[in-house]
Amino acid sequence: MPNTASDTVPGDVEAQIGERVFYMLRPGGAERETAVVAGQMPELQRGCLPVLLGCGLGHALARLLQCTAGPVAVVEKETGLQAITHVLQNLPAQERGRVTLVTAAQTAEALAELTHWQMRHGGMRLLPLALPFYLRLDRDYYGSLQKELAASARFDFWSKASGPRFVNDNPRVLLLTSKYFLMGEIEGACRKLGIEHKLVVIRDDAVARTDFVQQLLEAVVSFRPDCCITLNHMGVDVEGVLMDLLARLQLPLASWFVDNPHLIIHLYSRCVSPWTTLFTWDSDNISSLRAAGFEHVFYLPLGTDPDRFHPSKGASAPASWKADLSFVGNSMLYKVGGRLKNGRFPRALLLSFHTVAQQFMESDQRSVADFLKNCQPDTYAHYLALPDNEAKLAFETAVTWQATRLYRNGCVRRLLPLRPLIVGDAGWKIEFRHEPLQPRYMDALSYYSDLPLFYSQSVVNFNCTSKQMKGAVNQRVFDVPAAGSFVLTDWREQMGQLFEPDEMVCYRDPGEAPDLVRHYLAHPQERQRITQAARKRVLACHTWQHRLQTMLRHMREVYGIPAERNADSTAARG
Repeated sequence: MPNTASDTVPGDVEAQIGERVFYMLRPGGAERETAVVAGQMPELQRGCLPVLLGCGLGHALARLLQCTAGPVAVVEKETGLQAITHVLQNLPAQERGRVTLVTAAQTAEALAELTHWQMRHGGMRLLPLALPFYLRLDRDYYGSLQKELAASARFDFWSKASGPRFVNDNPRVLLLTSKYFLMGEIEGACRKLGIEHKLVVIRDDAVARTDFVQQLLEAVVSFRPDCCITLNHMGVDVEGVLMDLLARLQLPLASWFVDNPHLIIHLYSRCVSPWTTLFTWDSDNISSLRAAGFEHVFYLPLGTDPDRFHPSKGASAPASWKADLSFVGNSMLYKVGGRLKNGRFPRALLLSFHTVAQQFMESDQRSVADFLKNCQPDTYAHYLALPDNEAKLAFETAVTWQATRLYRNGCVRRLLPLRPLIVGDAGWKIEFRHEPLQPRYMDALSYYSDLPLFYSQSVVNFNCTSKQMKGAVNQRVFDVPAAGSFVLTDWREQMGQLFEPDEMVCYRDPGEAPDLVRHYLAHPQERQRITQAARKRVLACHTWQHRLQTMLRHMREVYGIPAERNADSTAARG
């Protein structure tokens, strides 16, 4: 038997099975291993994932690592051989990192591991390279793997994964799911519409990236989706790996921005792709997103779930929730403070912060960056000097949140003489601590379990929209009418695209709000008529099913052509 010192590779290995005795290299020596690689050189040059059946004494592996640049798999279920040969442990660290060792005792388990490895590396074809010693050692195992992997080498993953999209009347949808709350609504809309869908879960940890890509590739082959759907670019990596993968798969992605895309899209400058279509809840963003290079951009406002927000839900609400007037919302006090603390912005930006936020709140500018450029050139210069896009994004977000805080504070403060019920964080008590007329306070409520019950307990539900969406409407204008209650909201330009004038009551200036509240508290029949009209409109036009149908209609219009033509179009754009 050979020397087993940790730094020594034996000259040969003798194996005895029953009466049979044979050697790892003899006859032929090192060339017995390297010939296996040399004989497959044309295939290796075509691009593949080589799978070495047996590590041997390292001659074939060394040749393989020398003539290829990518990853290599080694199958060797006889783990004791590594303790004798030391081939893998003696490889340089850089070369060792390219090698994946499979030691599964069963053929099926080894194939499963190799398939996952294949998916992690783009689904390239597998090329088996069987060392003669291992075929003699266990033909049932290594011979079966060689046969199965040879069949895999003929498997054209990309042709099976790509193909025409939206060929059938009923599309198939891959949902890139995350913790974002609206993804549950999209999944529910799929079920209600009878749309076949499959989930690919996005976790927050960095380790999940490989698992996510693997899940995606496996789902594309097995489920054959027509498109993927995500929210706010969840699952899209800033390096553009997912975009490149989807383009190669010829699989379109619908990304629905339900927050200001310009507070997110900065991070994805390398992710512009004709295979991505953006949907935005604010039509003001369409032109700027197209200017950023995104060819396909559509307006898609928010909506509601009329099964969740239904008049009957309020029957089980606590009596303490009843109010003539209520407001549900975050004070933004702690959110702004946290962003300023964590942002570590330079002193010059901090000194001008409150003035900038106040003026941005009062302006018609949609973008913080454009506002600074046009109205605050000195601050804009300091903003441009921030080290990276993430820092700029953090400052824009801080300004937007502070503008929202100032706006909400001013709106709700005017209502204090009417003793509103304020539902939110503890920041409201700090904001109004010096006011002689104190509102009622209630802790924040769960969107899913509490708000469907709460809205119907208020005679008037007051709404003031975040300053991240100066022209769009928020979700409350859909949820409250669906729940059978009355909402008083600030006027937004896009309101006219969603409701008729007699279906929604709006104030154009916060100073108008108190008198409007008093009027509708005193006129229940008028209030009820408007509520019924608004609810009828919501049920007819503004549910999540309506939004999903609109999204898929646009996706069909853009991508519902043969994949060959789409691929030609992509090549032409490139």
